[in-house]
Amino acid sequence: MFRPRLLLPSPVGSCLAATLLLAASSGKSAAAPAPVQGADLVKTDILGVFAHPDDETGMAATLAAYALGQHARIVNVYCTRGEGGGNMVGTHLGPALGILREAELRDCLAELGVKRCYFLDKADFAYTESLRITLEKWGNEETLGRLVRLVRTLRPEVIVTMNPAPVPGQHGNHQAAGVFAIEAFDLAADPTWFPEQITQEGLHPWQARKVYLTGSVGDAPPTVTVSVDQPLPDGRTPAAVAGAALAHHRSQGFGSFANAPWLRRAQGFTLVKSVLPFPTSETNFFEGLPVAGDLPPRILGPGDGFTNRGVAIEFAARPALEGYQSWIHAERIEHVAANLVTDLPVVAGEINDIFLYLYNPTPKGVDRNVRFEPPAGWKTDYSDIIVHYSPSITNRMRLLITPPAGRPPDALLRATAQLESSETRLVARLHPVPQLNIPKLTAPLAVEPGDTISGWDSLPGHLIEPGFTWQGSVRDAADLSAKFRIAHTDTHVFVEVRVTDDVVVSNIAPDDIKGHWRSDSVELCFDPTPGSEHTLGCYKIGIFPFDATGRVRAARDADANPGPIESSAPGTRIASWKTPDGYAIRASIPFSEIGFKPAPDNGRLGFNVLVYDGDKRDAAPGENINKSRIAWSPRSGVQGRPEDWGRADLK
Repeated sequence: MFRPRLLLPSPVGSCLAATLLLAASSGKSAAAPAPVQGADLVKTDILGVFAHPDDETGMAATLAAYALGQHARIVNVYCTRGEGGGNMVGTHLGPALGILREAELRDCLAELGVKRCYFLDKADFAYTESLRITLEKWGNEETLGRLVRLVRTLRPEVIVTMNPAPVPGQHGNHQAAGVFAIEAFDLAADPTWFPEQITQEGLHPWQARKVYLTGSVGDAPPTVTVSVDQPLPDGRTPAAVAGAALAHHRSQGFGSFANAPWLRRAQGFTLVKSVLPFPTSETNFFEGLPVAGDLPPRILGPGDGFTNRGVAIEFAARPALEGYQSWIHAERIEHVAANLVTDLPVVAGEINDIFLYLYNPTPKGVDRNVRFEPPAGWKTDYSDIIVHYSPSITNRMRLLITPPAGRPPDALLRATAQLESSETRLVARLHPVPQLNIPKLTAPLAVEPGDTISGWDSLPGHLIEPGFTWQGSVRDAADLSAKFRIAHTDTHVFVEVRVTDDVVVSNIAPDDIKGHWRSDSVELCFDPTPGSEHTLGCYKIGIFPFDATGRVRAARDADANPGPIESSAPGTRIASWKTPDGYAIRASIPFSEIGFKPAPDNGRLGFNVLVYDGDKRDAAPGENINKSRIAWSPRSGVQGRPEDWGRADLK
């Protein structure tokens, strides 16, 4: 059960109480209370910070519990209007879709009891898993200033936000929302940041009391766990309210959320920063509040910042994780990354470089023993080595590791550094990605439908099996599987994908060629600089084998030049046809449209084939029927993270 909320006294409330008391004692009728106005009109208890409309899903039941059960004043802030998403109920796209999604959002929040919402007016430009490209597109400091203005205006007691950790499947926009919320917690209280808001807009610095992110951290339990099955005053549970509210996000396929069983699960939140002594657990967000008068010195987190690492080692992570680690150190919130394992893509069957940082803050160089424990069946150039730590600098060490060929599973690489009287242990998760060779043709292949087109059957085939699933579930090979072939000339790459699918759906109208993930489709992904952090330098094309009129159609998606290929990739040629067990597609793509120039020293591409399956025979036009997804190089969120695509070498 929730405790009654604890809020700072309201001057308006105090005046109203005094007026009623005076009227009662004099025997006269009380005058109508003065309307809440000015700063008191926007005073907020809980401020939620999100990236897109519908991102409140993960804490919707909690918001309903506090708003309707404790009468907390809740306001949400959204970085975008979601105009870059799909549309499952019409043809609205871009800014027009943003208008529709805002309307859906306001209907949702009204049911949850959230008083109002505001937007930072940033562009929802594409699906990406990169925080860096998000900040680059949005403008880091300008966006942060907009959020700081809202914090100073709304004066929230508590801020809740999304987890900014760059784990697989976490949208880069979601990471940005969490970063902005946590930074605004500090900067809104600092008059040296965005001083024009104070000198020109009549605002004052404001220190929110606590900031939380959704979920737990590593193996640690969440700081606050909210039960969402306790009845509200009207008899409904917060989970039931959340289900009905979230169903308003129909353009995103949430129409059936009203009875979603997962909404009934308790929701956890991790405390990131607080003005109060840092607890290990709390009963609710308002525990220890209100804080009246001058605020005590801010306590930032357990341990309050850096610990002395001494002479130690650390794996060099992929760029997104390295940036995150630097940020949490600067923010002094290392506890939110507890047990976050460094995740490294490596190419199966070949030698890979892995780098380690060697820290020595002392003015004296030292020699220390470092041991490596590779996964079983993997090879390294070192197992036990004496390493020299140069004084007062960060040194870098190179380790060579070779996974088995084929498709070995993810595995852990362990390292141990011997210190003066103890050991430092660390671990990295190695994620093998597949590799293939692209044979060279003596003449281009014809991109026409049918099994009798010569040249294609002589190419080696590569299987995408039912177990190569990265979303949803696949019953068996008849439900969903695929085989593809790939070859090249000096100027083009040629791809054929034969999909086994027992129910082929064609519910996309000719004027709705976008959002290929909504229906049966194939996505071809090329990265001219293998291992890129984001897709904006890539070529990604989603191919509908048949639109509602039976024609093959395609559009580039979430790269630097999205849109139907007639305008975004006019040199690309595609074909499709039905087969006895599903369908097949072919494509001819100029290297110039991929942004790749083959050369003796430039013959490797990042590459992936993704297959989407719906299986809904009576699908409405444009309806999102996504059931399952498989890929040659599968992983959660892989469509937006080229680092985890396979590698393809021109031969």
